[in-house]
Amino acid sequence: MTELNHDLPDTDSYDPAASSLAGHVDPSVMAELLSIRSSIDNIDATLVYLLAERFKATQKVGFLKAAHRLPAGDPGRETAQIARLRRLAEDAQLDPAFAEKFLNFIIGEVIRHHEAIAEDHNAAGGNHRPDGGGASAGAAAGPSAAGPSASFSA
Repeated sequence: MTELNHDLPDTDSYDPAASSLAGHVDPSVMAELLSIRSSIDNIDATLVYLLAERFKATQKVGFLKAAHRLPAGDPGRETAQIARLRRLAEDAQLDPAFAEKFLNFIIGEVIRHHEAIAEDHNAAGGNHRPDGGGASAGAAAGPSAAGPSASFSA
């Protein structure tokens, strides 16, 4: 996973009005800019929560795959998902190349995490579950040593 940037302020000290432009632009322009940025901040927060939900689901997929010794990646699904999201991106007037790059990043992370889950599962004799339970892998999902896993390709 990505390293944390410790130079960034925590969310408790976040100032939505922080800007290097303050005092250098017309106050009405600054007000409009801050209003638009407020919407962007809301969208960013929503994206984080959506990805967290996606991570929870794909974690379950990782445990299910490990329990049944399935490969971490599924090239057929990945290819289909890339084509599907490129079409969705076009419909949404988003650059399809950007959508594909984003999806490929997520797929790479998912595969890495699923491989780590499989390693943990195998090291535990096939009985590793994220909740510390028995052999019924995939029945519950929680954090793994590999961290959460986001997947459009699971």
